[in-house]
Amino acid sequence: MAAITWTREIAEAYDATSAEMFTDAVLGPTLDCLESLAAGGAALEFAVGTGRVALPLAARGVPVQGIELSEAMLEQLRRKAGGEALPVTLGDMAHTRVDGRFRLVYLVYNTLMNLTTQAEQVAVFANAAAHLEPGGAFLLEVIVPGIGRVAPGELGRVFTLEADHIGTETFDDPLGQISWSHHWMRVDGRLVQHAAPYRYVWPSELDLMAQLAGLRLRARWSDWAGSPFTAASTNQLVIYERPA
Repeated sequence: MAAITWTREIAEAYDATSAEMFTDAVLGPTLDCLESLAAGGAALEFAVGTGRVALPLAARGVPVQGIELSEAMLEQLRRKAGGEALPVTLGDMAHTRVDGRFRLVYLVYNTLMNLTTQAEQVAVFANAAAHLEPGGAFLLEVIVPGIGRVAPGELGRVFTLEADHIGTETFDDPLGQISWSHHWMRVDGRLVQHAAPYRYVWPSELDLMAQLAGLRLRARWSDWAGSPFTAASTNQLVIYERPA
């Protein structure tokens, strides 16, 4: 399977290096949206990770299950309050099935791009559709490809420049839509370096993947607050639905 699996070193540093994503400013609108889409039903998170979203969503009373590929990430989740009680299946989000049907399946924080072939990304949509009850929603959060923001002749761009985190993105295979994300992070006084490939995907391509899975577009926003999606948007929040 063409997928990124987080190592123990990255899993142990994940929460610290993604601290902004755990703030109320980010999580509040995220949880509000997901709780609304679940509409009293059950939710399934693909690539649940360390439980950044699943645990507080479950604390709101939404029945949540998860699928996670990395044992090291799952170990971090289990150490948190409520982590032992959250049902999580170890496996990949493109093919792993769990029992039951869900009102909501969601995949956030650009994680679709961790699958580095189009075929595997298409399989994620099919797997989401197979888990949805009629009328249920598949929510996807993913960036708009940044290749258009790179000047001609340049190999990549710096997307984060902070005292404890430098991040660069290089576009290594435009035909395969593969970029590499490179990170240098200071965590607890030590340097953590990480690099991995990602397959970026265009909005129209996402819509076609959804159609192949029998899903239809309900909404596309530029953020969790429901701001309109425009040609200048750098992020997209897309909701597809399984017809009733």
